[in-house]
Amino acid sequence: MSLGRPFRAPRPFRAPRPFRALWTASAASNLADGIAFVAMPLLAASLTDDPRLVAGLATTYALVRLLVALPIGVWVDRVDRRTMLVVANLIRGAVVVGLAVSITREAGSLPLLYAAFAAIGTLESAADNASVSLLPAIVPDRQLDRANGRISAAQLVADEFAGPPLGGLLFAVAAAAPVYLMGGLWAVAGIVALALPIRRLGATTGTELTAREPLVREALQGARWLAGNRTVGGLALIGALASVGYMLPFSILVLFADERLDLDAFGYGVILAVSALGGLVGSFTTARVRRWIGYRRTIVASLLTGATSLVALSVTTNGAVAAALLAVYILHAVVWGICATSLRQRLVPDELRGRVNAASRVLSLLGLALGSALGGLLAVVSLPLPIAVGGVVFVACAVLAATLLPKANDSA
Repeated sequence: MSLGRPFRAPRPFRAPRPFRALWTASAASNLADGIAFVAMPLLAASLTDDPRLVAGLATTYALVRLLVALPIGVWVDRVDRRTMLVVANLIRGAVVVGLAVSITREAGSLPLLYAAFAAIGTLESAADNASVSLLPAIVPDRQLDRANGRISAAQLVADEFAGPPLGGLLFAVAAAAPVYLMGGLWAVAGIVALALPIRRLGATTGTELTAREPLVREALQGARWLAGNRTVGGLALIGALASVGYMLPFSILVLFADERLDLDAFGYGVILAVSALGGLVGSFTTARVRRWIGYRRTIVASLLTGATSLVALSVTTNGAVAAALLAVYILHAVVWGICATSLRQRLVPDELRGRVNAASRVLSLLGLALGSALGGLLAVVSLPLPIAVGGVVFVACAVLAATLLPKANDSA
């Protein structure tokens, strides 16, 4: 391994057939996620005018994902990951179609919506972990950066550009219309995933299905491995702190856009759409930059870029400048995310990958919750303050990356 290497033009990314199936399933699933981002809150608002109950959907979703992360990580390592991905998407589609039918028959209710959202959160956790854990089995190590970049690009297009406006448009036609489409897209994702290879547990992992340790003990094995590995444990710690830094500004960004940038709802939507363009740039450039300067330098540079963009954002009052700075910020987030995911995929043993992914995810979810709470508290003092503090947090992340990540980490 070496920190950096002389720049050479990378070979074209020739996606193997299983990767194309995984990418297609991911794109369909993320388009459903983007539709749900708009349609589900609108559906909740049509059932109640209590803002606490509407906001409670997001809280329920976050809590469910936190609670199920570790058990799901164990099952991702226990069973065939293709099967888990297929089943999770098919059940998710069936749950949502059932919800759509109840809406069509005017039998929809808030408790039913909450139950469906909790099921969606649980199944999404299973599908996401299975997908990330499965990728190293179908793509060579040297291609993981580019493969993760392609998946990230599809996610951005579906989640940020296509899904939300499509969800709003369909809801205006009929409340159940976007829900039916979500169910169909998740069903398509499950069917397409059938083209993925089956994981032969006994042959490839040495794991005997007949002798299992208790669920909690298996989950702790992943957490202990994470804590004992300097690179992957360091990435998890940085990821948790970066989640705090992310939510500090984004928890109050809508207020900042209104009071400091003087933007209406449309203007706020525009700057968010523009910010996603930065993510697309990051999706297609990360592999090249990483190949040139190495993982460690790429991660440190991306975190410092995020810090700079937030500090600059905290002092601007111009909407166009804010949009550009947010695009730079999202670019950094995508670069960091691709590098962290690829390194974890390369370094974690296959038989522990689901559990280590889950333990890392728990730390990130806790960071998101803490960042959201701190953002609200700091905004009471001054609206730009949580954004500036977010920048300081990312400086701390960069220092941690420079300290904890080994200089020799370009290949695993």
